[in-house]
Amino acid sequence: MGGIRRAWSVRTFVRLLPLLLIAGGVLYDFVTPRGFTAIPFFTAAPLVAAPFCALSGTVAVGAVSLIAAYAVHIRLGFSMDADTVTEVLTVVTVAVLAIVLNRVVRRGDLRLAIQREIAVATQRAVLPEPLERIGGYDIAARYEAAQADAYIGGDLYAVQDSAYGVRVVVGDVRGKGMGAVAAVAVVVGAFREAAEQEPGLEAVARRLERALVREGARRDGIDAVEGFTTAVLAELPHGDGPVRVVNRGHPPPLLLHPDGTVRPLRAREPALPLGMSDLGDWPDRVDEAPFPPGSTLLLHTDGLSEARNAQGVFFDAERRLDGRVFRDPGALIRALAEEVRVHCGGGMADDMALLAVRRPRQSPGVIGWEPSA
Repeated sequence: MGGIRRAWSVRTFVRLLPLLLIAGGVLYDFVTPRGFTAIPFFTAAPLVAAPFCALSGTVAVGAVSLIAAYAVHIRLGFSMDADTVTEVLTVVTVAVLAIVLNRVVRRGDLRLAIQREIAVATQRAVLPEPLERIGGYDIAARYEAAQADAYIGGDLYAVQDSAYGVRVVVGDVRGKGMGAVAAVAVVVGAFREAAEQEPGLEAVARRLERALVREGARRDGIDAVEGFTTAVLAELPHGDGPVRVVNRGHPPPLLLHPDGTVRPLRAREPALPLGMSDLGDWPDRVDEAPFPPGSTLLLHTDGLSEARNAQGVFFDAERRLDGRVFRDPGALIRALAEEVRVHCGGGMADDMALLAVRRPRQSPGVIGWEPSA
């Protein structure tokens, strides 16, 4: 709420600033000798109004500035001498330039709004928001872009129900821009297909590997040599049973127990990220961990684990979450996102993807399984 109030106060001040400048100019002309002029106040007012006000507001401020400048000269007894005419023409010229600037800014805002809509549509197509409940599990996901007004980058997540359990993936594509977005689309598409078809989580990881290798062969330049994606895949059973995890060079998931205990699910054997099979062939290893009812599995990208404040201190999610209990996965990731923003001073150096899956107190059954996503 404090941030909202501050933003509202700043916007209010900016909108009142042109009128304050005009009032200040009038006061300045009245309290200073005749040799001093307040023309900078009257010319600054429409220029300040141009980027923040509508066209009608900018025209109004320009008109008020002109009237104020002329009225001050009449009040002080000046006739239409050369200095008066020059100052009036200066205000008129600046007011016209402010109107032109206003139109340029508004056209830029329109283009930005169109680009924002395209970005939102792209995100929904490539990285759709998962359902709140899939396969009997409560789901919540969030994508936090480091750059303002950016809606999608190289981080990814996906959830897919299957006959083998609810399968999830969280990953981070090396690089930025449209190349990273294209790789995200490849990984998510390959995951959704493989998650339904492959009986083993290791086979799903191999399918993602092959998809990225094919994509890398199509690229030119450095991406063809150094393109890779860190990823962690998890499989949650429909009935009782442990969570199964395959980690390909990604930050380990966190398992939050109902009593607030936090346990990182680190891989027993390190593995290379996806897309780097040309450097070696290591078989994927599945790690298992108990996943009792009421527990939450939190998967994230390094935008969380590598978030730093002004002193260079990393955000320690394990320590921050230890001992805390959240009512649902949505509350968990909302709290984390806000705390990371505060830790980083309002901005982040890297994008962040969060995916939380909670096992209900009563384990989901397997009778009559049907895909729900």
